[in-house]
Amino acid sequence: MLEAAKLVHPRWGLWDVLITLVGASVLSAVSVFALQALAAPLPWLILVGGTVPWVALAGWPLLITKVRGNGPRIDLGLRLSWRDAGFGVVGGVAALLVALVVAAISAAIFGEFTSVAGEVGAELAALGNPLVLLAFGLIVVIGAPVAEELAFRGLFFAALRARSVGPVLSVAITAVAFALFHLEPARIGVLLGVGVVLGIVRWRTGSLGASMVAHGVVNAPAAVFIALGLPGVTP
Repeated sequence: MLEAAKLVHPRWGLWDVLITLVGASVLSAVSVFALQALAAPLPWLILVGGTVPWVALAGWPLLITKVRGNGPRIDLGLRLSWRDAGFGVVGGVAALLVALVVAAISAAIFGEFTSVAGEVGAELAALGNPLVLLAFGLIVVIGAPVAEELAFRGLFFAALRARSVGPVLSVAITAVAFALFHLEPARIGVLLGVGVVLGIVRWRTGSLGASMVAHGVVNAPAAVFIALGLPGVTP
């Protein structure tokens, strides 16, 4: 009762989702432009340019819920129990299966395709630097799932639910936004399917940590292949 009495009405919402997503896009563009202007080597361009957007994707949801809400644990469901982790693993495997099925259908209709991460991994593999490959693999399996889940299944999902949007529609909306945000038209069906499963994990467990685990499981096979320097793999 005492803990409930201390809760405040969150003063953040969909505008903060817009700040998060636009901010990430702007930071990405600016960082890549700056690195190219400085003639930075490819590893710097990829590793730095790929992580700078996390300042907005992860940083703004954490900051705004702390400053204008009850903190990410309460407002975003940022917690993880062993039970949540188990659901996350199961959800991640389910999302992988969905992705494989949708990818097979898409390839049969539109032809073979790869992902941006797969192409980048192949470029880095050609450099022959195992530390760079390992760093990029960790970005794919840990960094990206944490940052993207904070933005989509965290802030965006919670903002929709706070506006009384139903859970099914909230899952659908965040999945579409997640798919479009990646700017990979050939993989939009795959990303949409994965986004739906991740949203269901977030909804049914109430845990953002669970969807982070699921997202990590989805990205894990690609991260392993990238870390090993094996080209031609589509994450």
